[in-house]
Amino acid sequence: MAFSLYSATVMNWLQALAAVGGFMERGLAHAQAQGVSPEDYVQARIAPDMLPLRFQIISVVHHSLGAIEGVRAGVFAPRMDDPGLDYAGLQVLVSDARQRLEAVSPEQVNALEGTSVVFKLGERQMPFHAEDFLMSFSVPNFYFHATTAYDLLRMKGVPLGKRDFLGRMRLKA
Repeated sequence: MAFSLYSATVMNWLQALAAVGGFMERGLAHAQAQGVSPEDYVQARIAPDMLPLRFQIISVVHHSLGAIEGVRAGVFAPRMDDPGLDYAGLQVLVSDARQRLEAVSPEQVNALEGTSVVFKLGERQMPFHAEDFLMSFSVPNFYFHATTAYDLLRMKGVPLGKRDFLGRMRLKA
């Protein structure tokens, strides 16, 4: 199998989104076992100047499914709103993103190679080729926010390990 843009992006996002869904499920179970509301986790921060778990999960979806949607449209802009999702709503967001990415074919993603996408932040515009945008911007951001979400739940005492972060690896059959 040739290595492709789809392999480098969507396949990895699907693995990691499944892992995010899994560690969110473990977070819910831990909250229930500890007699705390999972809503206490939604606003968790490691430092006062960082954005909370809610933002991290929304960003994981934005830098995976949202990145593909942005490249298709030729424009990607960071999310500036906070839809105020609760813990269950964040879990649904991750699950929905996985389902929607599963519906994207390798041919659709690979056909984006060489197309143009503009990253817009206010008045600032940065032009990219699709593959450079995905690999140098969206993929690193995706993993930054997934790691931060994992770390926030660990900070709250959720018993997670490296396997929880890695998710199901694609082993040779």
